[in-house]
Amino acid sequence: MWQFPVSDQVPQISGNRQACGNSFDKQQRTFIQMRTVLKVVDNSGAKKVMCIQALKGKKGARLGDTIIASVKEAMPNGKVKKGKVVYGVVVRAAMQRGRCDGSEVKFDDNAVVLVDKQGQPIGTRVFGPVPHELRQKKHVKILTLAEHIA
Repeated sequence: MWQFPVSDQVPQISGNRQACGNSFDKQQRTFIQMRTVLKVVDNSGAKKVMCIQALKGKKGARLGDTIIASVKEAMPNGKVKKGKVVYGVVVRAAMQRGRCDGSEVKFDDNAVVLVDKQGQPIGTRVFGPVPHELRQKKHVKILTLAEHIA
């Protein structure tokens, strides 16, 4: 009869794995990629943008990552106009994401907040919930403008 081998050694966790408090990027199957249309959730004047590129040499963007996007729909009296190329921070993603405490966060839509090259928000208000993980990505200004932190 076959039995499990008995060993006194405890398996070791690989050295390149990060502690739970520091790991913002857990394994995710999908992300915001090129030509993804995102909703704009600030009062900068844009309504929808299309992702052109994820920054920092990544193939796609996840929560808290910065993207380059083109404005597809805009309000006529807003700060940004249709066709303008802008920077944005992904604040909501429809992909389910696990947290360190075992809970999971998932949003109904993909949403972005428009920022300038220095990372400061263009608008003065952020509508809807934003995840508190943005603090780890150094987007504290967006958290202060948000009406609800999830």
